[in-house]
Amino acid sequence: MFELTGKIAVVTGASSGLGADAARAYAEAGANVALLARRQDKLEALAEELRGKGIDALPVGCDVTDEASIEKAVQTVIEHFGRIDILLNNAGVAVRGGVDTLSQEDWDRSMNINVKGIYMMCKYVIPHMKARNYGKIVNISSVNALIGDKNDMFIRHAYNTSKAAVLGLTLGMACSYGQFNITVNAVCPGLFESEMTQNTLFKSEAFLQGYSAQCPMSRPGRRGEVSGPILFFSSDASSYVTGQHVVVDGGTSLV
Repeated sequence: MFELTGKIAVVTGASSGLGADAARAYAEAGANVALLARRQDKLEALAEELRGKGIDALPVGCDVTDEASIEKAVQTVIEHFGRIDILLNNAGVAVRGGVDTLSQEDWDRSMNINVKGIYMMCKYVIPHMKARNYGKIVNISSVNALIGDKNDMFIRHAYNTSKAAVLGLTLGMACSYGQFNITVNAVCPGLFESEMTQNTLFKSEAFLQGYSAQCPMSRPGRRGEVSGPILFFSSDASSYVTGQHVVVDGGTSLV
């Protein structure tokens, strides 16, 4: 039911963090993986690692804020694999600041990467899925689409807004493309160590202690703990599930 052998998965933001871990999970489940990100050297290294698992891995340089780059990347994947079964929209950025302190440049950067990037990836991938009457789209949102922060150190209004927009886009696409046997779902991670958080939230011992005290599971997330829900939404185990989101935060958003 969770078998992905022979499936073709595209992962954006694949060079590190949750994207790289998801790519590893896809490979372990038997899928061939196209790795999209800007840092070609990291993609090449990850592709070599994944090939060691007996699957085909294709590193493709791609900037999700650049439509021409996306169009070229998708075409490269289609030419290499012939189709796309799974799209994991993972590329994202978190910029600190509230509406009273954020620059327009930082606001636009957040929206362009976190929301517009998903729109443009789907713009070029969905026609291929519709042609085959099959597709699994998984969008990475965030628990910060559902909760906010009071402490000035951690206020990220552009992140709240953009990740909430991802849930709205997920809902809209799910309703529109279900008739083509395309499911669209979202995963909302809580606090995990990644390139996005290791030099910010994970640098604050006071924050980590406070987080662990509040979290019902008394700790941040560990590497790989987001991969299970991603694999569920990417496999035929979720063939009748669409327009949904799963929060992976150890219960923090409940308390």
